[in-house]
Amino acid sequence: MTAQRFPTETDDEREAALDAASTAVRRGQLVVLPTDTVYGVGADAFDAAAVTRLLAAKGRGREMPPPVLVGTRGTLDALATRMPDYVATLTQRFWPGALTVVCHQQPSLQWDLGETRGTVAVRMPDHELARALLDRTGPLAVSSANLSGRPAATDADAALAMLGEVVTAVIDGGPAPGGVASTIVDATGERPRILRAGAIAVADLDEALAEHDLTVEEPASGDA
Repeated sequence: MTAQRFPTETDDEREAALDAASTAVRRGQLVVLPTDTVYGVGADAFDAAAVTRLLAAKGRGREMPPPVLVGTRGTLDALATRMPDYVATLTQRFWPGALTVVCHQQPSLQWDLGETRGTVAVRMPDHELARALLDRTGPLAVSSANLSGRPAATDADAALAMLGEVVTAVIDGGPAPGGVASTIVDATGERPRILRAGAIAVADLDEALAEHDLTVEEPASGDA
């Protein structure tokens, strides 16, 4: 199988791309989509077999579960529970955008993202095409579009070169505007903790957290 690339330069092309990608997701297939950070490879978050294929496509095991992209802030409440007050502050400030928050997942969720230890990593991307697709599919399990150990794809060509044989549709939205992966913050405790440095600076996080008299905990040297 070789992926089909869908341009999005005109309204008709955009609709065709979204139709093809959403249909592929519903069929349990993998798709490549542009985001505000890097290109991602996605699958229906509630289709365990599709998520397994996503991890296999990247060369990852279940110990590295993918984040979940959502199209609205409100979806976080359906996916996560026991969230500290500062989570709302961070998502209001940085969503849509390059912030991924790791929260306790709702225990009623019928999905299998891998070895999550009862958590879920959630992000709302600041990219119109990505959110338009999410509006049609619901939450997507999305990881950077690359083979494990290789740089994340920042355009459709790079994504096709690495994943073209295992995905069905590629939405070509041009070069990714950000090019830097999201900042991941562990929000399962009383104080937020950086799990991965990324596009959002620690100083900006601390500024947002000031109203809670908090600062973000940075990883010790060598931890991440």
